[in-house]
Amino acid sequence: MAQTVELLSLNNELLRTYLFYSAVLMVKVVLMSLLTARQRFKNKAFANPEDAGPRNAKVKSHDDVERVRRAHLNDVENIPAFIITSFAYILTNPEIGFATLLFRAFTAARFVHTFVYAVYVIPQPARALSFFVGLLVTLYMAVVSICHFM
Repeated sequence: MAQTVELLSLNNELLRTYLFYSAVLMVKVVLMSLLTARQRFKNKAFANPEDAGPRNAKVKSHDDVERVRRAHLNDVENIPAFIITSFAYILTNPEIGFATLLFRAFTAARFVHTFVYAVYVIPQPARALSFFVGLLVTLYMAVVSICHFM
């Protein structure tokens, strides 16, 4: 119990590192909605008639808008799972350097995924590689946590 309290102390460098990368990732998720809105206005591709308003824009889809939306959805599917799993992982008291490497790898992979999918379209396997880096990091931490708490 005392070890868990110590792990959850804000003086704990690992917890602070976890909170930093979690916050960066949550800001990324929120900013993706602004990137979607930017693409909608740029391409006059609105999801609802009331969004189009007096600009006489049509309700339509556009590939650039859909790419950003899919990248955002992919973040919404993967980032919360990472945040929850990495919290369980820090409770296993891992080596701080390796845990920090995992947090950084996942965060970088999510930014690369968005960049190659929605910002500057780069053909496969760039998107798949960035996705799988994040997936493997999350799965690794999940397995370590399961084994630790079993």
